[in-house]
Amino acid sequence: MPYSIEPRTTKPEHEIIMSKRETLSITGVRQVESFDNEEFLLQTVQGFLSIKGKNLQMVNLDVDKGHVALKGKIDDLLYIDEPGPQEAKGLFSKLFR
Repeated sequence: MPYSIEPRTTKPEHEIIMSKRETLSITGVRQVESFDNEEFLLQTVQGFLSIKGKNLQMVNLDVDKGHVALKGKIDDLLYIDEPGPQEAKGLFSKLFR
């Protein structure tokens, strides 16, 4: 009896490498939502990522590989997750007890 082996499905890797708060290399980027010299908003495989700083510039964008490289003074990295219905309900119920 032959065995059927299905390939494993793996999520694209997501990695952030920052050096001296001046350069940032990000993999697993799905889309660049918006950007200017003070903020970048990226959609990654792990959620939306907001990058704030000063004099931010995109050094490299490789859409096929999902790689973005930035330079400038990096002040803040923040993942933005939309709360699900259960999380929102739990938060409000804790606030109004």
